[in-house]
Amino acid sequence: MAETSVGRAVELIRQMMRSQELLPGQPLRQEALAERLGVSRVPVREALKALEAEGVVRHQPNVGYTVARLSAEELRQSYLMRAALEAVVLRELPRLSTAQIIELTEINERIEEAAEAVDVLRIIELNHDFHFVIFRSSGLNLIVDEIERIWKMTEAYRAVYIYDESARRRIVREHRQLINALRRGQTERAIAIMDSHRDATPAQLAPALGASLPLPG
Repeated sequence: MAETSVGRAVELIRQMMRSQELLPGQPLRQEALAERLGVSRVPVREALKALEAEGVVRHQPNVGYTVARLSAEELRQSYLMRAALEAVVLRELPRLSTAQIIELTEINERIEEAAEAVDVLRIIELNHDFHFVIFRSSGLNLIVDEIERIWKMTEAYRAVYIYDESARRRIVREHRQLINALRRGQTERAIAIMDSHRDATPAQLAPALGASLPLPG
């Protein structure tokens, strides 16, 4: 029961970050969170520890927890790491089966429906599913686990990007391009599409973070 309560608290706190109810740099008061989530302080405390281990929240002695706030340079480096690791994964990816291509197409169609409904939380969930169906197909689980750690650490910033209407349209369009490249076994084209797709987030957020983010070539 305790593990279930902790897992529920983790997911609800994530949703609060995705919806911008909790913003980068914002203090996290355990009593307020427990009341907001309808649980005791114990699962909230354990949830915050779990999120700290992922780099999603930060803890300072005698201060408490805050939502992790990345500098422009930290965000740039996070995306550089993803670029390097995702290229490795895509180059090791076997040719996707017809069933996998159909699965990706159906997920992207659901993303498009969510985009039309401006259901940002649903887009975030489905976007994760789309990418990790691809990544997990590589069998490189240690590398994919690291990609997922970075993914979670930067999710609050990706959510800001997805709130933009043109960004939502671009996501659907580039997913279609990526599916076509994977269907044809065009690895280098898939990597190029993924690079452009991924780098749109830090490029758009750089002005808000107070710095220009040079992107990998």
